[in-house]
Amino acid sequence: MPINIDRLWKRLERLAAIGADAAGGTSRFTYTPEYVEAKDLVTGWMKEAGLTVRTDAAGNTIGRIDGRNAEAPAVLLGSHIDTVQNGGRFDGPVGVLGAIEAVQLAVESGILFSHPVEVVVFVEEEGGRFGSSLLGSRAMMGQLPEDILQRTDKNGVTLAQAMKGAGLDHERLHDAVRQPADISAYLEMHIEQGTVLDSLGRRVGVVTDIAGPFFLNLTIRGRAGHAGATPMDRRQDALVAAAEIISAAESMARESSSALVMTVGRISVKPGAINIIPGEVVMSVDIRDVDKGRRDNAAAALRHRIGEICLSRGVECRVEELLNVPPVPLSARVIGAIATACRELGLPEKRLVSGAGHDAQVLAQFVDAGMIFLRSKNGISHAPEEWTDKEDIHWGTEVLYRSLLALAK
Repeated sequence: MPINIDRLWKRLERLAAIGADAAGGTSRFTYTPEYVEAKDLVTGWMKEAGLTVRTDAAGNTIGRIDGRNAEAPAVLLGSHIDTVQNGGRFDGPVGVLGAIEAVQLAVESGILFSHPVEVVVFVEEEGGRFGSSLLGSRAMMGQLPEDILQRTDKNGVTLAQAMKGAGLDHERLHDAVRQPADISAYLEMHIEQGTVLDSLGRRVGVVTDIAGPFFLNLTIRGRAGHAGATPMDRRQDALVAAAEIISAAESMARESSSALVMTVGRISVKPGAINIIPGEVVMSVDIRDVDKGRRDNAAAALRHRIGEICLSRGVECRVEELLNVPPVPLSARVIGAIATACRELGLPEKRLVSGAGHDAQVLAQFVDAGMIFLRSKNGISHAPEEWTDKEDIHWGTEVLYRSLLALAK
């Protein structure tokens, strides 16, 4: 019995409509009414597939079906359904709904797994609301920082307040932690979000390593002043210092011979008036590499350069570490199951690394984990133009299904 791609595709379309915005994308942030609506919809599909569903203390949605040995460690499949601002319809949902479809096919085919199987919707993977990516998976593996509940969104709402609004008790957040011994393997299907598969004409890829995101938040304080009345040599312009830091980050990454990348994707300026010298800038820096030593050395070098720039321009800078997830190699056992599934289906076995962060890299620090990549048209992601063909999703879900059978049956 093949994957029911029409059922899967219709579910993707229906989910994309929740949080659809005027710019043609989807904006669906953690713990918001739109997110809760989407979660409830996915919960219904989990139940249709034969899964028993619960929500853990962090807000992760978990559907489970017991195997012949209910006490055996579970095989987990999953991804996320939260989005970035004006994001696409495939990033995250294809892994969640593909996992539900794989389990539903097994149930409809009368297959009884040896291991329990769980489909997990991890909360706040993108970090689009609180700037704390991979929150749900880090909560599950006990990796959240102590100050996580005080993180705020753009409206000043804390994570603790948002959890309460979504019916969760933030004081029980630690109850979401699971023991690695209870998890046999984790498998995640995701769009590539890059150009490798598309440039090669390959539908499916086998991920071997995931680069680790290192997020910094910079608060640069200078002195606001009248744009016309303050001479250039008397200025402490926070935005000019920020511009020099951005240029320095780009130069460091470009001059590196490794997979190092640095990105400033968020910046705010105060007072923000056309005729006032900027007195404060708050901005992010995203640093990634597949090698932890190189990445951490680059971060240290950038912080040193930030100090030099701020000193020379007479401004102050507070640097906060928002996220530090190490890059990880994925499990040879899970990679082998995915590669075997590709060969059985006659698909070329293309191995590649992930420059983007995923929940899989959090779990991979503790349990066997692997990822299946699907081709992204023109490598576009985090945008309304994000696209993965229906046929590619079909083949990828077939690989996911066969991999699941190998790991759980």
